[in-house]
Amino acid sequence: MSAKYELAQVNIGRLRAPVDHPMIKDFFDNLDPINAVAETSPGFVWRLKGEGNNASDLQPFEDPLIAINMSVWTDIPSLGAFVYRSGHIQFMRRRREWFEHMDLYMVLWWVPAGHRPTVEEAKEKLALLEANGPTPEAFTFKIPFPAPDEATVEPVLDECA
Repeated sequence: MSAKYELAQVNIGRLRAPVDHPMIKDFFDNLDPINAVAETSPGFVWRLKGEGNNASDLQPFEDPLIAINMSVWTDIPSLGAFVYRSGHIQFMRRRREWFEHMDLYMVLWWVPAGHRPTVEEAKEKLALLEANGPTPEAFTFKIPFPAPDEATVEPVLDECA
């Protein structure tokens, strides 16, 4: 685990309906409980919040149906454990109920410890991944890169793909 770097992640999704539509209700009803799981998970550092306890009121994209989630973790295994081996996995498996298919919806990158990424930084990392594929500057669970002060990293397979 790197002491000088932390792992930032952003994931986005285009909702199948507006936030007040009954189709999306179960997703929004579970945001706070899932965020509580994240915040109590080993390795959790920070997450993006808007006016409430989540980022659902933020609209960083022109399309108002695009939702964003961004967080910082101590390392890849900690984030992977939350995403794929906690109560979060139940909602990952249901994502197609609430979100349209997107080829690119998540990116990981290393930030200096203590840095809190901005939405603009996250958008730049998504664009970088889309343009270049996984690189040390923007990567995925399937093709991860170690922190700049580490030699190796193990991949975390996307069990929901």
